[in-house]
Formats: sequence, C-alpha cells, structure tokens
Amino acid sequence: MDGLQQSVRVRVGEGAIDTAALAAEVGRPDSGATVLFLGTVRDHSNGRDGVTHLDYEVYEEFVESKIEEVIAEAAGKWPVLAVAVEHRSGKVMLGEASVAVAVATAHRKDAFAACEYIIDELKTRAPIWKKEHRPGGAEWSRGS
Repeated sequence: MDGLQQSVRVRVGEGAIDTAALAAEVGRPDSGATVLFLGTVRDHSNGRDGVTHLDYEVYEEFVESKIEEVIAEAAGKWPVLAVAVEHRSGKVMLGEASVAVAVATAHRKDAFAACEYIIDELKTRAPIWKKEHRPGGAEWSRGS
C-alpha cells in the first residue's frame, strides 16, 4: 500500500446490516470514492420462483480470516484505503441485505474494481452456505 494506512473490518453474524453506518465507516478525508455493494435476498434462484427466505450457515472459526485474506489481495491490486464487509448468518428474509461490502479509494474506478473483486471472491471462497426455503421444502446451495 505504499505507506498508506488502511482500515479493514469484517463481521459475520446475525442481525441486520446498517448500510449507512457501513458507508460512513469507510469514509475518509483522503478518499474520493466509496462503493457500497449490497447482496439482498430475492424471491427466486436458479430459475425457480418461490424463495421465502434464506438460512446462512458459516464456518465461524475460519470465515472472517478467509474474507480478510480476500481483502488483502484486493489491497494488493488496487490502492484501497478502507474496507468494511458484513455478512449475515442465520435467517434472512426477502429484501434484506445478506452481505455488504464497502470500499473507499481515492478514485472511483479503483473502488468499483476492488469491491467487485471482494464480493466475487467472497462468494466462491468464504465458507458460507445458504439454505433456500420455498413452500414445501428447502435445499442447500453454496455461496452467499
């Protein structure tokens, strides 16, 4: 990071994500861009309608360190100033945010690129599983 001081925070757990607080947390006087990505629960998945809610299970001893590893990789590729990532566990209802990634950089192009990298890698590498509930049953799938 060429001597720049970074701010990084990761939280995985139950409870709603305060998106305004997350964006404010990464705001800094030296950042000119803040990107906030929200992943929300939708009513369909894999071409099937009727999702009523999701249940997320995480490997608690490992999940936050894996996300921090992804953030460190992003900081090695782009001049990231601050990052905050929150991911829900437990039951998450339709329309609620299940994951949020906030990234601050000096310029917007870097903020968008770093944010996209973090969410894409988090979805494939973080030990998080979701159970999609529909009327009449539920099934597990990988990813957030």
